[in-house]
Amino acid sequence: MNKERGFSLLEILVAFVILALSLGILLNIFSSGINNAAVAEEYTAAVQIAEALMAQTGVETPLQAGQTSGQEDKKYRWLVVVTPFNSAIAKLNTEVITVTLFKVKVSVNWGDANDNDRQIELTTLKLVNKAHEQQ
Repeated sequence: MNKERGFSLLEILVAFVILALSLGILLNIFSSGINNAAVAEEYTAAVQIAEALMAQTGVETPLQAGQTSGQEDKKYRWLVVVTPFNSAIAKLNTEVITVTLFKVKVSVNWGDANDNDRQIELTTLKLVNKAHEQQ
C-alpha cells in the first residue's frame, strides 16, 4: 500500500482562510488603537493650550470683559471669553470687602470643521488683582 501522508489542498485552503481572517481582525484592532492614541494626543495638546491661555488671562493680559481668539500650530483654534461675574461682598472682622470676579471661558477647537470637529472648554472664575485694577 502506497499511502502518502500530508495535507490535502482543501485543508491548506481552510488554514489560509482562517489565517487571513485572523490577521484582518488583528490589523483592525491595532489600527483602531493607533487612531485612539492620535486622538488622545490631540486632546492632550488642546488641554495644554487651554490651560496656558487660562493662566495668561489676568496675568499677561488684563482681566477685563471681552474676547480674544487665535490659532495655535495651524491646527487648534482658540477663543477666550471674559465676562463680569456677580461681585461678592465679604466681611472680614468689621471691614467690608467688595470682590470683583470675572468668568473666564476658554474654548479650543480642532478638526476639519465638519462633523468631525472636536472641542474642549475650560471655565473658571478669577478675582481682579487690585494692583492691576488701580493702574
